[in-house]
Amino acid sequence: MPTYQYACTVCDHRFEQVQAFTDPSLTVCPECSGKLRKLYGSVGVVFKGSGFYRTDSRSNSTNTGGSSTSEKSAAKSESSSSSSSSSTPAAKAS
Repeated sequence: MPTYQYACTVCDHRFEQVQAFTDPSLTVCPECSGKLRKLYGSVGVVFKGSGFYRTDSRSNSTNTGGSSTSEKSAAKSESSSSSSSSSTPAAKAS
């Protein structure tokens, strides 16, 4: 559950409160019964640099060493179609 920071607009009392996302915001100061406001701070985690996405760590030279992916998929579809053509006509009808 996230921790929210509140500050009183009357006495400037500041505190943190652990609440669920579905819980309503607090509105009354526990010190002076004044009006509360929710404080927003900076994000705790910042992702910088490369390698955070699946495509970031891959080099562009993956297709230069051998056959391309389109050639591989074409070869795969040819082998699957030749194996299905060897089946009997009775099996295709059902």
